[in-house]
Amino acid sequence: MTKYLLYPGCSMESSAKAYHSSTLLVALALGINLEEIRDWNCCGATEYLGINTTAAYSLISRNLALAHRQAKNTQTVVAPCSACYLNLAKADYYMRERPALGTRVNEALAAGGLQYDPGTLTIRHLLDVIINDVGLDAVRAKVVRPLKGLRLAPYLGCMVPRPDYEHRWSNPEYPTELDQLLKALGAEVIDFPLKTHCCGGHMTQISPNTAFELIRRLVHAADQYKADLMVTVCPMCQLNVDAYQTETNHHFKTNYHMPILFFTQLMGLAFGLDAEDLGFGSELVNARPALAKIGVEVAAEPPAPRGPRKKETGLPMPRMPENGGSS
Repeated sequence: MTKYLLYPGCSMESSAKAYHSSTLLVALALGINLEEIRDWNCCGATEYLGINTTAAYSLISRNLALAHRQAKNTQTVVAPCSACYLNLAKADYYMRERPALGTRVNEALAAGGLQYDPGTLTIRHLLDVIINDVGLDAVRAKVVRPLKGLRLAPYLGCMVPRPDYEHRWSNPEYPTELDQLLKALGAEVIDFPLKTHCCGGHMTQISPNTAFELIRRLVHAADQYKADLMVTVCPMCQLNVDAYQTETNHHFKTNYHMPILFFTQLMGLAFGLDAEDLGFGSELVNARPALAKIGVEVAAEPPAPRGPRKKETGLPMPRMPENGGSS
């Protein structure tokens, strides 16, 4: 088995559990050995970089330092989450390109007995590894239940293909890697024009009206092209388009019903793996009608308990310093 160091990121243990479980199952089927980085921490997502540059890159780079310390028979870190992939790649790149930043980051890491020399590790997205290391022929060889009859809209989001520091993708604006993979699974893949458009990220918490418009455009385009499903590689994209689709419908008086699933779930389905094990049924916009077109039945997930859940413990949210962000 080919070995890689896995940086799962926070969402894989919460909102993107279906992505996590399907990733591990698909990796096993394809002979990919994903060794999780021990004691990894949150990458800070997107906001922290706008508050304190040095602290943010130190937080991200701690994961790289831990990965380098753990590395054996591999120097490649794989991140299935697009935000995590981008942050890890940016930290490695900017520590190289801005030596002063690299020095400050390593001074911070030294407080925990760590150090990271930029360029030591290779940072890659899971989709890149499957396309370019495993290969489409190996993927096709595993297909026992082709997805023939499903029309899929491939949606990468804005964080995976750009900035493309190592030139890994076919096109920063219109990459075709996800299209190729889904076609290898036997599906009909639409030529989705908004495949790298933004889902709004955390705009749902900052400016809902803006977020609803961005989500509406994506779902409308997929619906216009008569897609059965949108397929993504990003937990944040999946969460936004899935969880806020009902509110978007309410805001615009529309009635879209566009399920959004992770590409690893579709891979596992084509490989003949159990739908429940792959996380099907956990999506909010029900994918069962679409899956029924290819003869796949998914049991309903038990309804969530009503009312707010009490959080006993948790980390404090970062606060913007009064004098603005520091570098």
